[in-house]
Amino acid sequence: MATYREHLQEELKDPELKAKYDALEAEYNIQLAMMKAEIESGVTSRQLSEKTGVPQSEIVKIENDGAELTLGTLQRLAAGLGMRLRLEFQPA
Repeated sequence: MATYREHLQEELKDPELKAKYDALEAEYNIQLAMMKAEIESGVTSRQLSEKTGVPQSEIVKIENDGAELTLGTLQRLAAGLGMRLRLEFQPA
């Protein structure tokens, strides 16, 4: 029986699926970073909402399904977590 990673690698040999998967990578990384930052800072989504003025429902949506984001919202959330936002471009 194949592991998840082995199965994923096999599936990603399909160029169309790989393109779709790669297109979602940035959103997934944002979701993961948000959840990790909340855990590390000990701040709940409710507390983060109170600190930033970003509705809790929007924060939960970002974490669960990658809501449409603006740079300003990300900066406010980072500040509310006692962090700074850093974006970078990397070679493809």
